[in-house]
Amino acid sequence: MRKLILTIRHITNLSEHIDAPSTIDAIKKGIDFKGPNVWILAFAIIVASVGLNVNAIPVIIGAMLISPLMGPIMGVGLAIGINDSRLLQRSLKNLVIMVAISLTASFAYFFISPLNLGEPTELLARTRPTIFDVFIALFGGLAGIIESARKEKGTVIAGVAIATALMPPLCTAGYGLANGEWAYFIGAFYLFLINSVFIALATFLMVRYMQFPSVKFADPLKQRRVHRSIAIFSTLTILPSIVVAWMVIRENRFEHAVGKLEQEYANAFENTQFTKIERSYRLFDSSEIVVHTIGQPLTGFQVAQLTGKLSEFGLRKTKLRFSHRLSYGTVTGNDKTTTTLLENIYNRSEATLKSKDERIAQLEQELTTLKAGDISYAQVAKELAINHPLLRKITLSKGLQLNVPAQTTTDRIVVMTEWTSPVGTQELKQMEEWLKVRLHNDHVIVIPYSE
Repeated sequence: MRKLILTIRHITNLSEHIDAPSTIDAIKKGIDFKGPNVWILAFAIIVASVGLNVNAIPVIIGAMLISPLMGPIMGVGLAIGINDSRLLQRSLKNLVIMVAISLTASFAYFFISPLNLGEPTELLARTRPTIFDVFIALFGGLAGIIESARKEKGTVIAGVAIATALMPPLCTAGYGLANGEWAYFIGAFYLFLINSVFIALATFLMVRYMQFPSVKFADPLKQRRVHRSIAIFSTLTILPSIVVAWMVIRENRFEHAVGKLEQEYANAFENTQFTKIERSYRLFDSSEIVVHTIGQPLTGFQVAQLTGKLSEFGLRKTKLRFSHRLSYGTVTGNDKTTTTLLENIYNRSEATLKSKDERIAQLEQELTTLKAGDISYAQVAKELAINHPLLRKITLSKGLQLNVPAQTTTDRIVVMTEWTSPVGTQELKQMEEWLKVRLHNDHVIVIPYSE
């Protein structure tokens, strides 16, 4: 066991791979925002804003790669980790400058941008921070500071810049300011705050773990106050994100359940088409689903059937309402939803009619076959009277002969005959063979009957 522990320590040891003095110098150089850094940041912010505006993910990723946003944030974590109050003040000052430049650039772009999106999904994605964003920022920051501290540099910093996504929230906050969308601004800025705080916290933890040389406070009390402030600030930042994550998870389950309900019952009713299902999710009250239909109205039984299925999909406390239209309305060239809907209804009607036509044709063919097999029994009686003058009466009975051991059946015709006088076996056999030909059935039995 001791050998295993020593092996693990050897594998995970960082002391042989880090260069603390050069790491401190590199982070300090990346803190200041002046000269080229200001222009690079402003241009990167505008590029990211364009990407968010048109929902172009590759553009957003490219902007994150060229932006120098990590410097002041890692500077805050380093300053706290090595107890350097001057470095902390300098880092916070440049962090404020960085935020101001970013908000100004994104505000200017979105204020003059002629592009408007009905559903800016990439912007919306940056307005609802959750506990998962905390995990991304924390572990991304841990990877970032280790990469900065190692002697042989790699490409981890670029990946951290993409994963932690510092730039898109600032761009979205600028969008909120430019358009008066305060929900966008608050949600996006809170996400940026989460990312910044936990990247700084990750830097602080790893600086302490890797035992960077510390600056000693003249006043130990001041050092304790700084550490206490960090703990309180981190706690106040993470708690709201946990609540938001819980809310998002519940809403996601609701959306998933409604999607399954819609998928199962969208085409369940032959003459009724679901046009749209509206969801209204409420966290502390009963959620509501409004089903819009056209065509034939749903019957009371069908409505009860749908309502009864809610509990099976985890929607026990959800209210279900129906909004029905008798007509399909006017279809315009740009109304793709209505056009698709009518095409589905038309195709389904065509399939139903085709199926019915095929069934009618099959029944007509069976009827024709039966008519072709009809026998003129009056003619048969005349022919039997000529062939068998002693025959008085016959009774034909169609039925099935069941072979019990083999469990097989055979169509059979049993003919009961009455004669004016007894006849021989030869005449009965001759009559039987003649009836097989005349009745088109090889399974005919002639039985004489006498009172």
